[in-house]
Amino acid sequence: MAETGLSAATMIDQQVKELDAIATRTIQDFNTTLGTERVGQWKIRTVALLQQHAGQAEADGLARKTAGMAFTNDLIEEFSDEVECYRSYLVTLAKRLRNAVPPTAG
Repeated sequence: MAETGLSAATMIDQQVKELDAIATRTIQDFNTTLGTERVGQWKIRTVALLQQHAGQAEADGLARKTAGMAFTNDLIEEFSDEVECYRSYLVTLAKRLRNAVPPTAG
């Protein structure tokens, strides 16, 4: 179980880095349409990975996440809100998984 929790947390860390790279590129390019498509593809892959490594409940948690309503008409801000919604869920999940792993003796 400990190994599974650590490998799941490591996988989550990698997905967060991938999400951050998508966000950075999108903001640099000012192309939120393409960025939103990339985040959608990333989310599909990440939900599948979570299902394999962390369980169905965690995968469903990410699948149900949405940024909520936006009233700013600022596409970059709305895109960033969506990214942060997913990012915060994954960072919290990785931390929880790491804390659930008992320390090794020695």
